[in-house]
Amino acid sequence: MAKLSSINKNERRKKLVKKYSGQYAKLKAIADDESRDETERLIARLKMAEIPRNANPTRVRNRCQITGRPRANYRKFGLSRIMIRELGNKGLIPGLTKSSW
Repeated sequence: MAKLSSINKNERRKKLVKKYSGQYAKLKAIADDESRDETERLIARLKMAEIPRNANPTRVRNRCQITGRPRANYRKFGLSRIMIRELGNKGLIPGLTKSSW
C-alpha cells in the first residue's frame, strides 16, 4: 500500500488539472500556433507559466485504484500487476483467465 499522503497529493493534482484544463488548452493552442505573431505566442507562454505547476497534466501519476501503487499499472484495468494477479486468480476480473501452456 502506498503512503496515503502520496495518493492524496495525486488526487489534488487531478483536481487542479480538471480545474485549469480549458484555460491550459487555449493557451497551449495559441503558443503552438505558428501562424500567430511571435509576441502573442510569448504572452501565451508567460500566462501558461502563471498557472500552478501541478495543473499540468503530465504531473498526474497513474496509480492502482486499490493499493495506490505507482508502478506497473495496466491502463485497461486501472490496477497494478500484483492486484491483477490476485484478483484474476480469484476470478474477480471478468474476461481475464490465467494462461497456461
